[in-house]
Amino acid sequence: MDIDRARTFLEIVHSGSFLKAADRLHVTQTTVSARIRTLEEELGRQLFIRNRNGAQLTPAGREFERFAQSFVQIWERARHQLAIPSGRTSVVALGGELSLWNPLLLDWLVWMKKARPEIAIQAQVGVPDQLLEQLRTGVLDIAVLYAPKLLPGFRVELLVEEQLVLVRTTDRDGEPVGSRDYVYVDWGPLFAAQHGASSSAFGEPGLMVGLGPLGLSYILRAGGMGYFRRGAAAPHIEAGQLEVVEGAPEFTYPAYAVYPEAGEARADVQEALRGLKQVVK
Repeated sequence: MDIDRARTFLEIVHSGSFLKAADRLHVTQTTVSARIRTLEEELGRQLFIRNRNGAQLTPAGREFERFAQSFVQIWERARHQLAIPSGRTSVVALGGELSLWNPLLLDWLVWMKKARPEIAIQAQVGVPDQLLEQLRTGVLDIAVLYAPKLLPGFRVELLVEEQLVLVRTTDRDGEPVGSRDYVYVDWGPLFAAQHGASSSAFGEPGLMVGLGPLGLSYILRAGGMGYFRRGAAAPHIEAGQLEVVEGAPEFTYPAYAVYPEAGEARADVQEALRGLKQVVK
């Protein structure tokens, strides 16, 4: 089976239409249709039912989905293995959300170098949808995410439940900053819902950011207050740059490892997962 046909099939499944799949794959809709028609002829089964709402899988299409997923992942795995650097036994590709890289995934990289130096690492950061797409297509072996979507054929393991705590800087006279200096960090829909109940205490934030490390760097330079991961704020608290606001509510911010079920049979992926669990203890 042609790898482009398998990728095209999966793109239609996840986008819901031939047109959207063509846009995402940067090919014409005619090319997408031709690939699926050839694939259906090879399998002897109709895979999609097309209607005004897009494309829906037939029973045969639903059955074929897991095989197409495995095929694409095996292909990407083969590409990784053929690119193994000299002196290494395998390659593990791991991606994580920007807000989770420091210190969790940085600590993991150091752990892997010390504990399993024979395993080469491909590490990258990105936004959740991008990381899930790379995981689904086999580009990544593991994705570390805050609130992952459930995907068929993938395992989701809780790594750690960190707390988001309200911290603040102090001005030059040692007086706490006021609520007008509150920086709202978008930690996702769950945080937004939980935070809404206490938002009146801060008023309208003067700054809203979509990335925790950016917000933290901002208040360290310009002064202010906001919710940040305890682990990321801890070094600055110890250094006297920040202090925890007593009595302020705290919110849970979990991190999950997501990987294909086929990864359970790979020793290098299991070692990578073991390392993630070790560094969060």
